[in-house]
Amino acid sequence: MTFDETSYQLFACRPPLKPAPPKVFLAVTSTGIFCRPGCPARLPKRENCRFFGTAQEALAAGFRACKRCHPARMPGEASDLIKQLTELIEQEPERKWGEAQLREIGIDPSTARRQFNARFGMSFLAYARNRRLGLAAQNMNQGDKVITAQMIAGYKSASGFRRAYGKTFGRAPKNSTLPPLLIDWIDTPLGPMVCVCDEAALYLLEFTDRVKMDRQFEKLVNRQKRAVIPGSSAMTARVRAELAAYFDGTLTAFTIPLVMSGTPFQSATWDQLKAIPFGQTRSYAQLAKMVGNPKAVRAVAGSNANNGLAIIIPCHRVIATGGGLGGYAGSISRKQWLLDHEARHASARA
Repeated sequence: MTFDETSYQLFACRPPLKPAPPKVFLAVTSTGIFCRPGCPARLPKRENCRFFGTAQEALAAGFRACKRCHPARMPGEASDLIKQLTELIEQEPERKWGEAQLREIGIDPSTARRQFNARFGMSFLAYARNRRLGLAAQNMNQGDKVITAQMIAGYKSASGFRRAYGKTFGRAPKNSTLPPLLIDWIDTPLGPMVCVCDEAALYLLEFTDRVKMDRQFEKLVNRQKRAVIPGSSAMTARVRAELAAYFDGTLTAFTIPLVMSGTPFQSATWDQLKAIPFGQTRSYAQLAKMVGNPKAVRAVAGSNANNGLAIIIPCHRVIATGGGLGGYAGSISRKQWLLDHEARHASARA
């Protein structure tokens, strides 16, 4: 079957939307709208259909995005409301938010709570409160007095501030020695990723639905001995920019400073992973030889799965000896997409 015929059958079968991006978009010449697979809109006549491999191609051809399935959005992308509110928090991180303040700007508090809980696992008010506490911790780390940090965080009561601070950071305000790590969510064509940074380096980058994500996060907190709160830094912006360039195919090697915690064997494995060129693959057996222990195939596979820095530490470039994909904590469909993406752009550069 041709691309168009196969694509029409795909839409006719109404497959469910999946985390990985669809490889085809349907544009309707009679309406000027394009959709993604799984759109609930009625299937148009075959003669009115055109098909595109990316949303950008459909937009460039003059079609506009469907308002029901939002084909131009990335899978799991933050809603406009979440983007608006997180930007307001970053503009004034010391501001104390409540339901009344949300209503004043025309936002329903229950809608904000529901959307923030779905994306971040906490309500908007909790997100804003943790951001204020994080700002207080940063200021104390820079020499501010506790009472100053308390006022910045919006607490009139010293006991209330100590209680909230201790619950968030696991220690009293006067015992603060290290600033918290900042966690943010970055939208990508393969779905949202969780990013943990400070001002100097990246500590964790994983897809939000990664297998055993809770263990990765717990390991990070235990090793760094630092609280993790919502927020972003200049390093977060740098990670977001380099990821965007990678997905555009214009960046083949990341330059982001990394902080990684592992055993000497894990560190050696991760160093060898970073040495695999863009657009190429190695088998688990080859990686074991590169590390210097040809019998440690299972061990290098375990190190692959626990590097905590998806894409930047390119564990997706390691496949089975027979040519199969092997495993990938971020999902096999994503691994295939990443390999196809890199092979395509590497070929174009050759």
